[in-house]
Amino acid sequence: MFKPSKRVSSIDLSGIRKMFELTTEDTINLGLGEPDFDTPPHIIEAAKNAMDDGFTHYTVNKGTMELREAISDKLKNENNINSDPESIIVTVGASEALHMCTHVLVERGDEVLIPDPGFVSYGACVKLAEAEPVPVKLEEENEFRMTVNDVNEKISQHTKAIIVNSPANPTGSVMEKSDIRGIAELADDHDFHIISDEIYEKIIYEGKHYSFGEFSDNVITINGFSKTYAMTGFRIAYAAAENEIIEELLKIHQYNTACASSISQVAALEALRGPQNSVQNMVSEFERRRDLILKRLRDMGISCVTPRGAFYVFPHMENAGKYVENALENGVIVVPGDSFGEYSTDYVRMSYATSYEKIEEAMDRLESLKH
Repeated sequence: MFKPSKRVSSIDLSGIRKMFELTTEDTINLGLGEPDFDTPPHIIEAAKNAMDDGFTHYTVNKGTMELREAISDKLKNENNINSDPESIIVTVGASEALHMCTHVLVERGDEVLIPDPGFVSYGACVKLAEAEPVPVKLEEENEFRMTVNDVNEKISQHTKAIIVNSPANPTGSVMEKSDIRGIAELADDHDFHIISDEIYEKIIYEGKHYSFGEFSDNVITINGFSKTYAMTGFRIAYAAAENEIIEELLKIHQYNTACASSISQVAALEALRGPQNSVQNMVSEFERRRDLILKRLRDMGISCVTPRGAFYVFPHMENAGKYVENALENGVIVVPGDSFGEYSTDYVRMSYATSYEKIEEAMDRLESLKH
């Protein structure tokens, strides 16, 4: 009889994907974090040209030098991170980068601090590396921002890493510069690494994005192209860190995927070096949708923190599980809060990455529900 390994048995399928599979023609999906915009035409054209030119073979494992140079320039100019091309590895989405990081940094008996609420992959990646995820409770009164005190209370002699995410999924919180610097100092003082997931970096409405890598060398910066440029299907991202860490990440990458798609790498290069007006246009539309969904929820008497980035709201629900069921019966898919951590059971996540019109219709359907 088939019996999966203990490390696989210790994790569950993503609650987000479970809800996604319930989608039908009549449902409105507020569960999936995927921009509904088309990939900008100049990026599509670059990918087409790459195929026409026969650029359809393996690249070097770390990614093409041209793309890594462009990423290096971006990190220096926009994030104040000095990372040369050899200290960057191009990955098959940010998910691969997260998986690689946990396998390189930790082992059985180690602890990794993760945000709660936090993205579903964080705890699973830690468990697959046979380490222990330690949730850092993020308080609604602090807009779900991770603070220095939140982290300091959870550090132990077994802490080997922390995963941070700003702007954050599922809450849309944006961390303060003082907390980013303070947590970076904690990592240096206690000798643990920071895995900084910055995939929503450009999708920000209030405040400013700061990178952990600006304040410490003890950081692996993960970023990509899926959210900023509506390129989810291209599966292309990157990790930047000190060269000795990148060389270890490369081992996992080599035996897992060999290299990221050559065509996607060309598209990513064009995304970085081409026109950027589509990004701001998309963010402006996300903000319009955010304001709509917040107003409609509050008009229903539902409490919800104003997200300052990403494209999610995380409203408070006394009986979240029942609300999710009732919403589905009314043709609206939302994600139960317990998918995002043990402290998140009284919430649901709604994505406003779908159209303004669909959000209006979804809110009309939800208006009659008890909460």
